[in-house]
Formats: sequence, structure tokens, C-alpha cells
Amino acid sequence: MRRFRVAGLSSLALGLLVVSTPAQEITLALTGDAIITRRLSVYEEPDFLELIDMIRGADAAFTNLEILFHNYEPYPAHQSGGTWMRGEPILAKELVWAGIDMVSRANNHTGDYGVEGLRLTTKYVDEAGLVHAGAGESLAEAREARFLETARGRVALISMASTFPDHSRAGNARGSMKSRPGLSPLRYTTERVATADQLDRFQVLAEEMGLNFNRSDRGARTLSTNFIEGSEMGVVTRPNPEDVAEIAAVVRSASRLADQVIVTIHAHESGGARSVPAGFLIEFARAMVDAGATMFVGHGPHVLRGIEIYKGKPIFYSLGDFVFQNETLLRLPDENYQAYDLDVNDHVADFNAVRYRNETVGFPANPEIWEAVVAMPTFTGDELTELALHPITLGYGKPAWVRGRPMLA
Repeated sequence: MRRFRVAGLSSLALGLLVVSTPAQEITLALTGDAIITRRLSVYEEPDFLELIDMIRGADAAFTNLEILFHNYEPYPAHQSGGTWMRGEPILAKELVWAGIDMVSRANNHTGDYGVEGLRLTTKYVDEAGLVHAGAGESLAEAREARFLETARGRVALISMASTFPDHSRAGNARGSMKSRPGLSPLRYTTERVATADQLDRFQVLAEEMGLNFNRSDRGARTLSTNFIEGSEMGVVTRPNPEDVAEIAAVVRSASRLADQVIVTIHAHESGGARSVPAGFLIEFARAMVDAGATMFVGHGPHVLRGIEIYKGKPIFYSLGDFVFQNETLLRLPDENYQAYDLDVNDHVADFNAVRYRNETVGFPANPEIWEAVVAMPTFTGDELTELALHPITLGYGKPAWVRGRPMLA
């Protein structure tokens, strides 16, 4: 505690003791992806209820909302983030029941049901009382911070995605041209590193095949891919500087309007192994802390990634999944069935069986998908004073209609 002695205005020393106001302590519960298609509140297992009580006990709780809420009024978009994700509108309130206060909405499923699906989801999360960020009627709205008021301080949420179909990216109005509803994007560039000898051989092959091969002192470009010359093969990714500047400006503003600033991104991209973040993601996360974020939360790969403490602030590159119920969607559009040569007499369970080869490949067969963490950082002011990590299990090996609900491990 700092103490200051203040001199009086007369010749008498006042000896006044000024004590600084103690910084407020706040604990947050941070989780990964929530693909919720079934109710949570009906279950009573002790390990489940203990987890829910723990989340409810935090001053603020966050998850990534990787699903849309509607009653199938919208058309499915021509392209999805993989599977067209939709849950019953009542499920927004189930997240509130579980203690969640804040959700990010920028991810590869934001545009699965077009603009109407986005707007209906906004309606239902608003009605549930969830603070949400990352999607809106324009790029500016999708970019902006949203705020949660708590007894222990104000919390800002800023959301974006690096993994998304192009049609779901928001855009701003210009003159008489309307804005485009969508998500807040973080674009990035990819360059592949090759040796001079490899580029020489590639050039010969490209010319034999009649492909354009633009060689330069720095490297080459062919097949819509940039190559840079180096001593060994590799991949270099960099965040788009325009996007970084726009988002950093939002973070700087939010840091002057809130006690805590959560910056969160949906990013499938890896640095090789699925559990390793791509280079652009590391660079971006640190830039957000430099801009004023007190924590950075990644999600998207459906597995755990590492944690970095950068300048005293936690960076969670992926917390895995919080709720993962993608196998109990009510309906799927025809494109999902066509992709696996299924016909009109096949249904969701048939799609799952073919997609996952009767649970021998993909998500059901990978135990790492069903292991995650709830991170609970405690801050005193903007100083991280404690970080608790609570492992959770989502039911690996259980039937499709059971697995996907979190419990303390």
C-alpha cells in the first residue's frame, strides 16, 4: 500500500496521511468452444454440478458461442464452417443457467444460416441477457467492444476470427452502399519457405506443366502460393497489419473504459501440430496485450494449446471445448448428405456414422478432443495474482447423445 505525506499550505506541516484505494480483486471463468444442442439444466451428477457452481461463483464467465439460435426460419448459406450449426433458442438461457455471462460470436459458423441466422441469434442472446461481441450489422459493429458490469469491476469483450468462410466477413457502408452484416475478421498471410535448390526444381516442373512461376530475389509465386527462399523448409504466417491496427485501436479504447479487457479469437490454424498455434496468432496475441488487453483467449482447434504469460498477462492459445454436442443437431442441409453420398432416406445419425466411420475416425475417436480446461485467472487491478486451471472431461467413449457435456475431471 502506498502512503504519501502531503505538506500544508501554511508554515505548519499538516502531516496528513493519504492512503491509496485498494485495487479491486476479480476472478473470471474462461472456457473454450460451446456447441450446445441439448439442455444442461436437467442433469444432477455431482461432478457436473460442482463445475457449474464453480463457474457461477466467478465474477464473470466467458465462452465462445459456436452455434446459431433459431427455429429454421433462415435458409442455410451456400457454404458453412463445416457443418451447419444450429440450436434451439432456449439454449441461450441454458448457458446463462450454467453461469455464462459473456459470449464471443466470431467463428467459422457465424454465417452458416446467412444474415437472418446472425440476426436471430442476436435476438436470442440479447433476450437471454448475454453480453456478446464479434458479430454485427457492419464491420464497425462487429469489431466493437461489449461490456459486462460486475460488482468487482467492468469487463470488456472483443471478439474476432481468423477461420471463416469469406461470405461471413462483415463490411462497412460506403456512400450509398450498405454495410454487410457478419463477423469481425483477422486476416493473415502465408508464405512457404523453400531452399534455392527446391525453387529451381519447382520452376522447371512448373514450366514443363505450363504454369506461371514468377521468380524474384526474395522467392517465387505460383499456384496462388508465395514462396520465400530460406535455408530449410517451413511456413511463415503474419497477421494482416490493417486488421491488427483496427482491433488494437478498439482494445486501447476499451482499456480506458473497463477494469479488465478480454480479447478472444477463433483460430483453427496451427503451427504444424494441431496443439501448436500458428505464428501469426502468437504475434497477434502479444500485440493485443501491448494494446491493453489483460487477457487473451483462443479457441477453435477443439484441443488444448499452451499458455503464455506475456508481460504479466495470460495468453490462452486454446482452452479446448466447453460444450461439444455437434452430433445431435436436429437437421442438416442437403449439402452435408451429398458430401458423403447419402440419399433422402438418410438422417443425422446416418450422416454421423458415415462421417466418423462408426466412430473409428475424427472427433469421436480422438480422446484429446474430449479433454479441456476451465481457466480461472484472478486479477487485483490489472495485475494477475492467481491462475487456477480446472481440467474437465466431455465424455470420451460415451454415446453420441451423452458425450459433449462438461464435468470436472
